[in-house]
Amino acid sequence: MGKIRVTEHHLIPRRYKGKETRMMHAICHRKIHATFTDQELRDHYHSFERLLAHDDIRTFVDWVRKKPPEFYAGTKMSGRRK
Repeated sequence: MGKIRVTEHHLIPRRYKGKETRMMHAICHRKIHATFTDQELRDHYHSFERLLAHDDIRTFVDWVRKKPPEFYAGTKMSGRRK
């Protein structure tokens, strides 16, 4: 992960009073929020194990893991969220 573009992710979104956080690369953080609503994160995807069990996130992590730590690209909003 390195120290470039590292952000803090609330496992349960702050708007739902989530306090527990984990540091993660910004591109992964943006992918999570582009894929899931805050309500979905609160109800179903509030741990790394659950996030990685989702096919879209697992595929993304497998892809981005091969990139250098400084890699960053824009993230498109998931079609299911629109």
